[in-house]
Amino acid sequence: MTGDVTGELFPRPRAVVAPGAVHVPGWLSPERQRELVAVCRSWAAGPVPMRQTRLPRGGVMSVQTVCVGWHWRPYRYTREAGDVNGERVVDFPDWLGALGREALAAAYEGVEESESYAPDTALVNFYDGAARMGMHQDKDEKSRAPVVSLSIGDRCVFRFGNTEDRGRPYTDVELGSGDLFVFGGPSRLAYHAVPKVYAGTATPDSGMSRGRLNITLRETGLR
Repeated sequence: MTGDVTGELFPRPRAVVAPGAVHVPGWLSPERQRELVAVCRSWAAGPVPMRQTRLPRGGVMSVQTVCVGWHWRPYRYTREAGDVNGERVVDFPDWLGALGREALAAAYEGVEESESYAPDTALVNFYDGAARMGMHQDKDEKSRAPVVSLSIGDRCVFRFGNTEDRGRPYTDVELGSGDLFVFGGPSRLAYHAVPKVYAGTATPDSGMSRGRLNITLRETGLR
């Protein structure tokens, strides 16, 4: 599964965007992408369905989200989705944790940290052509283990910033279907965003007819 398996004419190289932040293009094979799309569709159907998250000040996020293992809402994790229907989210599957460890080993080139990586939650975000994600930190977890991010479907601009504020310096990275992005260590609390999705760029072999699916794996550090 490592390396660019998308069949691109000019494969994109692995890139270290910042210390602890690594982009591995084309890491997911088309077959694995389709498998992930199918299981994400089943999660989106319930018991807690995919929804647009309401923010504390009344705004509504443009992305649609479904959670696995733990239910996230600003700015905490719970087992039950009290802001949706009160149901318990589906359990985090062992195979997804194994995929996370494989991804971490690919990004960090086999460092020992991947062996102890134990993600226990996944946030699955769906972006249609108009959806965006503003600059934010992933800081609601007690654990500071790396975040593993997998992209399927439409290409997007992923803006990866600094750990101090939402402004510059930041780096814009284009994420395509099958791409892996990991950020941990000094970059674990870096601000990041998705300012643009290129609608209609999903390839048929990804299993996505439209939109972008983003799966992020995390260790909550909660019991």
